[in-house]
Amino acid sequence: MATEHLSPALPAPASSRPYAKARPGYGKRIASGQRAPLADDFALMPERERYIAGYVDRLPEGAAMDIKSLARHLPLYGQMAVSSALKALGVAGHLRRVRCLAGERDQVRWVSRTYWSRTARDNEWWDAFLTTEGSDSASEATPAQPSADAGAQAPVTASSLNAATSPAAPPMPAPQQAEVASEAAAASVTHPAPAPPAVPEQRTHGAAQVAPSPAYLALAQLGRADMRLALSAADCRALEPLAAAWFSRGVDADYLTQALTAGLPAQVGSPVGLVRRRLTDKLPPQLTSSTAPVPAVTRGRRLLAECTECGRPGAPEALPDGLCRGCRTAASDTTPTAPAGPPAERDVHALVGQLRELTRLP
Repeated sequence: MATEHLSPALPAPASSRPYAKARPGYGKRIASGQRAPLADDFALMPERERYIAGYVDRLPEGAAMDIKSLARHLPLYGQMAVSSALKALGVAGHLRRVRCLAGERDQVRWVSRTYWSRTARDNEWWDAFLTTEGSDSASEATPAQPSADAGAQAPVTASSLNAATSPAAPPMPAPQQAEVASEAAAASVTHPAPAPPAVPEQRTHGAAQVAPSPAYLALAQLGRADMRLALSAADCRALEPLAAAWFSRGVDADYLTQALTAGLPAQVGSPVGLVRRRLTDKLPPQLTSSTAPVPAVTRGRRLLAECTECGRPGAPEALPDGLCRGCRTAASDTTPTAPAGPPAERDVHALVGQLRELTRLP
């Protein structure tokens, strides 16, 4: 017989509120220096902002923060209300929207993120935080180049390879070594070693191929950049010294190609003559030794703040309260102003008399 248990069942755990997951690289990011959540975190805010702030505060990192996704999971408010609440939260110092480059090497794209702070921060704190985030994301670790000393290795000869791979012969006893040495000496006296046969010198099928210089390659690529400047191999060899003078002055192949192909006539009768003339006339100036070389621009990740209202990007310090200048001006213009004083009392009798005068027939 089954025994009936009258004790109540364990309560089911409260399920977390639904949320939309953003794409990789997008969504919510939690700012640093967060304290533990409290029951009265947003008690001083209006009801709508307090409700939406409590929902956003409990979202995990990487959750979708766009207006449509938030309004879809907030049944009490629509998209316009969510947009106004996010704007108010940005002015209060709880969030900032940013745009940054994400990816590796050449596969990069702009992504939008929203940094959230449970504690209200001022503009100076947000400017310093976003600047630090941009510098940290821009400093990417570059692999160390192998040094020449580490990369150079001693060439391995066949004799050393054979000696290393062949099994070691067992040592011979000392009397046997002396006997073998004496027999070898006698054999060398009576039977001298024959001279190696003379091998005729073999002819090589061609001289060693020399890698073409950057100047030669740039001239050879002119025909592919513009058919009117197609040069033969002999033309490239003849013009190679003139093009090498350009490379000695710090230009690259792209600069040389652009200078030679810009402003070409409709028809070119002699490509080699035109290229020779342009190589001579458009020779770039020689940089002095005191001129510091321009450092190479390393592609890194950058971070720009976004206006919470219209999404216009800009520097963090140019968007106080998370709003651009146009949105701040519009917000100040739409702020209702209190009337200066009570309205002036009208003379009702005089107004009625004027109306009667207007309605009288002539």
